[in-house]
Amino acid sequence: MKKVLTYGTFDLLHFGHINLLKRAKALGDYLIVGLSTDEFNEGKNKKAYHSFENRKMIVESIRFVDEAIPEKSWDQKIEDVIKHEVDLFVMGDDWEGHFDFLKEYCEVVYLPRTIGVSTSQIKKDLKAIQNG
Repeated sequence: MKKVLTYGTFDLLHFGHINLLKRAKALGDYLIVGLSTDEFNEGKNKKAYHSFENRKMIVESIRFVDEAIPEKSWDQKIEDVIKHEVDLFVMGDDWEGHFDFLKEYCEVVYLPRTIGVSTSQIKKDLKAIQNG
């Protein structure tokens, strides 16, 4: 069985997220999603709309996802790859090169982002709508 691992906050879920998860799952048999905890997001100066527990429930309900695990720090990736016997690490190409250090432990693939959608843009658009 080929195990695939990706990470993200997956807040304000949109078709770009689904597209990434679908393509990641297509590269293997079992998809694990490392989901950023609220505390980890806080350390990155990032605020999610949905709590970790709610985002975990949402992500776990997506048919492409087999398992969701908490991402508590930047440094846990090697440990997760080893612990979960991961064969392939997948991230969006906006992270190109950032996780090449994992190539010592598994294959690393950067997938192209879905054009025309991003959580940051959705937040900006919602703010603009709110401000009239």
